[in-house]
Amino acid sequence: MKNYILPFCLFAFLLFACETDSYEKGQGKYSLMLADMGEITINGEKQAVAFTTDDGDSYTLTSPVTGQWIQTADTTYRAIIYYNKVENGQAEYMGLTSVPTMIPVEHWRIKEQPQDPVGFESAWLAKSKKYINLGLLFKSGYVDDALGMHIIGVTQDTILVNADQTRTAYYRFLHSQNGMPEYFTNRHYVSILLPEELPDTACVTIVTYSGIVERRFGLK
Repeated sequence: MKNYILPFCLFAFLLFACETDSYEKGQGKYSLMLADMGEITINGEKQAVAFTTDDGDSYTLTSPVTGQWIQTADTTYRAIIYYNKVENGQAEYMGLTSVPTMIPVEHWRIKEQPQDPVGFESAWLAKSKKYINLGLLFKSGYVDDALGMHIIGVTQDTILVNADQTRTAYYRFLHSQNGMPEYFTNRHYVSILLPEELPDTACVTIVTYSGIVERRFGLK
């Protein structure tokens, strides 16, 4: 199983301030800023140079971006990207929030399948049909003066052939509270990476504090 650990003390990489210096004019550095979920392209020098949103819009950054969050060269990072549009398909980078991406694994390959509850806010299919995105609420707390970590993943239970010969893939969201106390709540977004050969529909179930939530998505 490929687990994605959420170190909540390091999770947010939001790099812009909340204040501007242009309130009198009604336009400031951040007043026209956009936020989109998408993929950031990293070059061979560990610089962010471009990104593509889930709506399919592609931009080149006005200048390469470096940062400690870039750990691997020649790769792609998934994030909520904050930016200002400029001319000729370019964008000014303003910041990002990391979005963990989970790869479904067949259920029989996973020895432990924790389903500790989370809070559920939203689920939607990216226009590219490459990802199912989840907006979730995690309860967190400090353990020995350090902020603890949640462990998440997704299992693929089965792919059923329906009476009309369409196929439905069934996914379950896995979550371990990992012994963390539940003192406060944080909102985070995570993505499920869908296979290249898509089924006709996908069904995702999530154990929440209010019961089991099920969401279905048409993929074709």
